[in-house]
Amino acid sequence: MDATNKRISLLRLDAIKVTNPRTRGKKSFRDIVDSIESVGLKRPITVRKREVDEGAFTHDLVCGQGRIEAFRLLGQTEIPVFVIEATKAEALLKGLVENFARRYHTAYDLLRDIGRLKESNYTDADIAAKIGLSTEYVRGIARLLSKGEQRLLRAVDSGQIPLSVAVDIALADEPGIQAVLQLAYKKNQLRGHKLAIARRLIENRRRRGKGLGTFLPERAKNPSAAALMKAFKADTDRKRILVRKADAARNRLLFVTHALRQLMAEEAFQDVVRAEGLDTLPRNLAARISRVEPA
Repeated sequence: MDATNKRISLLRLDAIKVTNPRTRGKKSFRDIVDSIESVGLKRPITVRKREVDEGAFTHDLVCGQGRIEAFRLLGQTEIPVFVIEATKAEALLKGLVENFARRYHTAYDLLRDIGRLKESNYTDADIAAKIGLSTEYVRGIARLLSKGEQRLLRAVDSGQIPLSVAVDIALADEPGIQAVLQLAYKKNQLRGHKLAIARRLIENRRRRGKGLGTFLPERAKNPSAAALMKAFKADTDRKRILVRKADAARNRLLFVTHALRQLMAEEAFQDVVRAEGLDTLPRNLAARISRVEPA
């Protein structure tokens, strides 16, 4: 059922239970908060009425966790909602589809949702058809999760290695992994830079484990100088990439701000936006435009 056909109503935040919580980066969440604080809520969240109330919880969240958390941070007690009629499994599927359509999601988030759908008796083929993926992809991701292969999942999500290669690595023993890499090279699946990344990934997986942020005790206690230098170089490379991305984002922001500042200085442009009733700006944007650029 399409939530957009439902009437918007207000619901207390403490009446909504987040049944499928997600994690997100601090910057992404800060962007949501800033957007709501500056221009307001652009789209109500989607909830479903619970069959049985659980204490104060009368509704389950279908989509909109970030908006709920932003409202709480901003000191609000109520939020606009679309209330849909759906079973628990249907609501989970709808939330998965809507979140899958967002600009970015991690393979781990997608995988966790696939696991929840499987618990609701959906087959791999059903899940694949509903979210627009192949059955082989769903089955491969599920294999990686069942084996705790978080490093491989992240590599698949970022496009560093193909899913089929990641599954073969997860199923292979130590000697077999080299055979997997050789086969991937022959098939032109891993060449050049990607092959080097795959080799570093496998080495990190061997030394630090399949999960992220975990280290094997025997190596953690007495790291060698070479290992420390390698870790330092990897960390330096990551920071260098972050700096480049930050500079690019800053340059784009400066360009947009300068362009808007020039437009706002034109009398003809001001007359047009005033005539259309568009002569006001969000506080943060107006402050940035009016700010004097450094010489």
